Amino acid sequence: MRSAHFLPRIVQLRRDHGIMTLLAHAALAGSLWLAVSGCASPPRGQPWQAAADPDGITFQADDRQVLRYRFDHVPFKPYVEWLRTPAGTNVLLDAPADHLHHHGLMYAVAVEGIDFWGETPNDGRQSPRYLQILTPTTVQGLYRTGLLQTLDWIGPADKGIVLQEKRTIEVWRSADLDASLVSWQSELHTPPGKNSVELTGRKYFGLGMRFIHSMDIDGRFFNADKGKGVAGTDNTASRWCAYTAQADGCPVTVAIFSHMSNPRHPATWFTMTTPFAYLSVTANLHHEPIRLTKGQPLRFRYAVALWDGTIEHNNIESLYRRWAGLPPSS
Repeated sequence: MRSAHFLPRIVQLRRDHGIMTLLAHAALAGSLWLAVSGCASPPRGQPWQAAADPDGITFQADDRQVLRYRFDHVPFKPYVEWLRTPAGTNVLLDAPADHLHHHGLMYAVAVEGIDFWGETPNDGRQSPRYLQILTPTTVQGLYRTGLLQTLDWIGPADKGIVLQEKRTIEVWRSADLDASLVSWQSELHTPPGKNSVELTGRKYFGLGMRFIHSMDIDGRFFNADKGKGVAGTDNTASRWCAYTAQADGCPVTVAIFSHMSNPRHPATWFTMTTPFAYLSVTANLHHEPIRLTKGQPLRFRYAVALWDGTIEHNNIESLYRRWAGLPPSS
């Protein structure tokens, strides 16, 4: 049950008669704040606030923005369009020419043989049904706000709805948190009329990040179990995996965390640096499909942590443990 202090309040998105409608609280009107420039981190500690526009939601505080979530005018899937370090450096690349279906931070797998990662006429699409911005609250000394979205995963042609998802994205902040911290929870359900569905995928299907072009050069992967480079992290199980590189001249470190409550913990990772850098956390579906049954949803809890500078193993492990001790989204 959701806490009385974390009830949906500000924005609702509904699909009525096939038309997406955004109902925004008047307090969200006005221009968005500018991100801080440079490599140095600004003061931190104020709660994030949400600002809605016709295509998405931006989370911001003080004089900077941290994240933008795109949910409309996206033909195939909602996703995190950009994500910034505490100093304001974005690390995500959206729809590059070499892979137009790569969208920043996105989640997709294959369902009943239908590919939801690609974006061709034969692939499926994640269709939003409902969106809420969640009221800010404080959890274990961290300010938290976020959004809740329900999605129908719809196959091509006459395939209909093959999966339903309840997605929760939360942003965290406190005076002692030196990283941008974002939780991503996907709870997967069989759709009405289906007793079971099979989840499969290629080796990179899951929650994936495409990095900006400057991060393709001389980057370094490492994981919680001291694996290093692509050779030591790709197709390898670990509770987290990190990547450090230069982002437009500023050193940054990015880590994805996988919660110990996830199916098939520890997660299996996909890493690559050639011809571009990419990081995905997966459920190893390319080796072993998962049969999702009615009344027994699967819940995957992940987080993305983003620092300015080159951050070492112990600091990442410390934040992982702090995040892993936080309560799940309800």
